[in-house]
Amino acid sequence: MNRKSYVKSIWLPLFVLLVLMLSACGATETAVTNPITQTINSFTEEIQPETAVLEEADPVVETAVEPATDSLNPVADAAANDPLASLFVQEEAFVSVYEQVNPAVVNILVGSGQGSGFLFDRAGHIVTNNHVVADGGQIVVNFDDGRQLPATIVGTDPSSDLAVIQVDASQINDITPVTLADSDALKVGQIVIAIGSPFGLQSSMTTGIISALDRLFPGAVGPDGTTYQIPNIIQTDAAINPGNSGGPLLNLRGEVIGVNTAIESPVRGSSGIGYAVPSNIVNNIVPQIIANGRVETPWLGIAGGLLTEEAAAALGLPADQSGILIGDVIAGSPAANAGLRGGNNPDVIIGVDGRQIAAFDDLLGYLVQQTVVGQTVELQILRDGQPQTVNVTLMARPSSS
Repeated sequence: MNRKSYVKSIWLPLFVLLVLMLSACGATETAVTNPITQTINSFTEEIQPETAVLEEADPVVETAVEPATDSLNPVADAAANDPLASLFVQEEAFVSVYEQVNPAVVNILVGSGQGSGFLFDRAGHIVTNNHVVADGGQIVVNFDDGRQLPATIVGTDPSSDLAVIQVDASQINDITPVTLADSDALKVGQIVIAIGSPFGLQSSMTTGIISALDRLFPGAVGPDGTTYQIPNIIQTDAAINPGNSGGPLLNLRGEVIGVNTAIESPVRGSSGIGYAVPSNIVNNIVPQIIANGRVETPWLGIAGGLLTEEAAAALGLPADQSGILIGDVIAGSPAANAGLRGGNNPDVIIGVDGRQIAAFDDLLGYLVQQTVVGQTVELQILRDGQPQTVNVTLMARPSSS
């Protein structure tokens, strides 16, 4: 074989192999609409413009060679090529959420006070905190684009610290209302964004993470002096300050996961502990306020606490038994009508409608988010150490403030 024929026999297979490899690299992926993925895709296109050319390869050749791996973490892949890439992706995600949601976030002026809120629907209903509007007086709503509209109170719910006000919908028909997320799906560590008017500084955005879930937070006080708790509260280290009250806490998709409600601070400023009423409570309470101007909160009528090892031992139960130890049953309450026991020989609630109950927040969260007045729930209890089932028909919680 002469030299020319030898070279040709070597390079021709190599050239074919190279074409096949380039065709495999050009495989396309189905686009998605989530803001983070869109940002990742746009960033990839900027740093790898040659992909657009490779995508035009013969589709028959594309199927002949499979990609070596499919990326499971595009952010990590981008970071491997450029240490700043993942930061740019996150930065663009923050910008996208702000531009998407901020037009629907408002500053609320009430007398000498102020707070925040967000547009709930196209009828002009705006969600905020009860404590923002509780003192009454003229209400003025400021939108980010400078529009200033009067508002009226539709209704309030002190028990959840939520309220709904309303502006003329015809004046804001170009603004898209927020979308609520499923707060039951949240996890500690998720990145969150708060938008509001801290100290009156409208359209301010802060970021952080979910620090904890399922906190109990004091809500309304009943006519007998009982303090009712708001269940399933979200704790965040995103900076929440006076004036943020009523504004949205968001995930990276721009969905509302909670309503910023309170801070824990010795200096009336952010100390890294903020609280938000979860979106699933909002989704239950707000439609009731819009429909009826008020809310009837399902009520069981017990006081109690976590079953401790010591209490379990005293009741002859296993040390690792979980549940709620009933301390007191309020006279005339649904619990009293169903024969539940407190005091020196108390019942222990271990489940409701087949759901395991390990803490008081589990029971209260289920009642507030999943039930209505007049509904009958099935409680699984331990009485004298033996499992029993008790049906309880829920009543409306006594009026509170």
